[in-house]
Amino acid sequence: MSEQNQPVEHHDENHVIAERRAKLTHIREQRNAFPNTFKRDTLSADLQANYAHLDKAALAELAEPVIATIAGRIMLKRVMGKASFLTLQDSSGQMQVYLRGQDIGNEVYDEAKHWDLGDIVGVTGFLFRTNTGELTIHANSAQLLTKSIRPVPDKFHGLHDTEVRYRQRYVDLIVNPHSRAT
Repeated sequence: MSEQNQPVEHHDENHVIAERRAKLTHIREQRNAFPNTFKRDTLSADLQANYAHLDKAALAELAEPVIATIAGRIMLKRVMGKASFLTLQDSSGQMQVYLRGQDIGNEVYDEAKHWDLGDIVGVTGFLFRTNTGELTIHANSAQLLTKSIRPVPDKFHGLHDTEVRYRQRYVDLIVNPHSRAT
């Protein structure tokens, strides 16, 4: 098939992969691209189950703050200037993470702004509730563990093509919670 006859989305995916490979090359020049010293101590489902009953005030009034260390794949990212929110998905579920430059360091925060959906990150911080009531980890440290080269399918459209779901089972398990539960 000639280059002119290829679908537009194939060109877009190749461009995204090239950008992500360039980011990985930059990371390799700076440091170890795949650190293996990170140890998580809990799963997001455990945090949700143990602290879902506490409201914002009750969570803030605990004698000791709940410190959690989790790792997961970035499924959603919202950068808002000096602060950002990530939604991490681990093997048990999802957890929102709040990042701020003055807490994790401006250098790490600047790097975090360039993390992509699908990247696997590790975060340590304390639990709190946002103004919207969502249980969130306020990060004291964050670390990129694995750079994702291929883009994750669109969150809203998902992965509906049955043939692709079976051929690329790993992608189906990332995107479809029903498949993961089965």
